[in-house]
Amino acid sequence: MPSFDAPGFIEPAIDDSESLVIRRKRLKFRSQHRGIKEADILLGHFADRHVDGLSVPQLDRYENLLREPDLKIVAWITKDAPAPEHLQNDVMDMLQALDYLKIIT
Repeated sequence: MPSFDAPGFIEPAIDDSESLVIRRKRLKFRSQHRGIKEADILLGHFADRHVDGLSVPQLDRYENLLREPDLKIVAWITKDAPAPEHLQNDVMDMLQALDYLKIIT
């Protein structure tokens, strides 16, 4: 039986030589094109609102989150499941604090 716990896209390693402008654009694109619609909506909305204002360490934490499977990310954001300790940080707090009901109305 196939596993539905596999990521749809493997994020490359963080490239310190990548310009900040390109990195932000790439993270916005990857946030909006995840593989499941729920993740596209949640992460895409977050990226549009916050990626330009994130510090480099916050971008690192966000990019590491994007390496996780979509179903898990959605469950952590909606608090249907607790996020692993290494991912429960300021960026996850920001994701969990948004009022996503306003996005779809």
